[in-house]
Amino acid sequence: MTDLRIDSHKLMYHVSRVKQWLDGENVYPIYMEISPSGACNHRCTFCAFDYLDYKPRFIDKDVLTRVLGELGQHGVKSIMYAGEGEPFLHKHMAELLVNTKKAGIDTAVATNGVLLDEETAEGCLDALTWMRVSINAGTKETYTKIHRSRPGDFDLVIKNVSNAVRLKNKNNYDCTIGVQCILLPENYREISLLAALLKDIGVDYLTVKPFIQHLMSSNTIDEGFRYKDLMYLEDELKEYSQNGFNVVFRAHGMEKLENKERPYERCLGLPFFAEIVSNGNVYTCGPYLGDERFCYGNIYENTFTEIWEGGRRKQILKMVETELDVRKCMHNCRLDEINRYLWGLKHPSVHVNFI
Repeated sequence: MTDLRIDSHKLMYHVSRVKQWLDGENVYPIYMEISPSGACNHRCTFCAFDYLDYKPRFIDKDVLTRVLGELGQHGVKSIMYAGEGEPFLHKHMAELLVNTKKAGIDTAVATNGVLLDEETAEGCLDALTWMRVSINAGTKETYTKIHRSRPGDFDLVIKNVSNAVRLKNKNNYDCTIGVQCILLPENYREISLLAALLKDIGVDYLTVKPFIQHLMSSNTIDEGFRYKDLMYLEDELKEYSQNGFNVVFRAHGMEKLENKERPYERCLGLPFFAEIVSNGNVYTCGPYLGDERFCYGNIYENTFTEIWEGGRRKQILKMVETELDVRKCMHNCRLDEINRYLWGLKHPSVHVNFI
């Protein structure tokens, strides 16, 4: 598997869109995230969106399909379905994934895997560029405590992931199947156990990332837990990266949590990104879901084109440019690496011509 740049960004591969932005043009997102479901069948101890209360609401299939057509026409390159709740609680999730691909958009989904039965996997794997399953322990006992799930869910998820890998290989689907684990005080001793299990199953990768505190979430971890004390795990896990399986230990993200200084003074990445949540609202980014100050509009009330080119979005971008103090934003947010890159383009250091 080639380097997926999971701990970095990929904006440098979209030079023409960045050039349009530098020239002051109104650019459409390259990447978006969509929450098809507000509900979730787990209550993970690390969940960032607990403050949204896991409301049992689901985005309308026909409305979203109409929006997907717009997004494809405007050059949106990719969409990941994740966000507030569990995507596969939406009864039309597989169809939405297929419709996203039909719109010419690279398609991905992040799931806890409980509902990823064989029929569901067969109905969507061919439409996916990648799928990422959240498994945050190496034993069912720890998994049940962290996911706050039913006792049998760990074994069920492992079975579902195994079936998905088998279907992928049998049908030669071009879908990367990965697993994500949040490194926590409760599970760091089990990461090698999880890596060994996933390697045997045949998934493509395991990514190990830090817990990031959402500004509005009540979920926290022990303040004394320091990722700098766990860097030895990176070397320990390297032995599992072989025979097509890779472990991505996100050390860079962990290091940034120790040094919380940002080299940029403003958030510049919003034109390249947006989020749509289960009630149809379109937001700037994940850290401000539910905050009306950062809501561009609603896809039930307007087309995405009207929202993206409308006056409210311009007002919000102006507010972000002139008033938002990024030092008070969520650390290691989705746009952090992009902001570092764009700030450097806007504010080059001396001697840049000496390439």
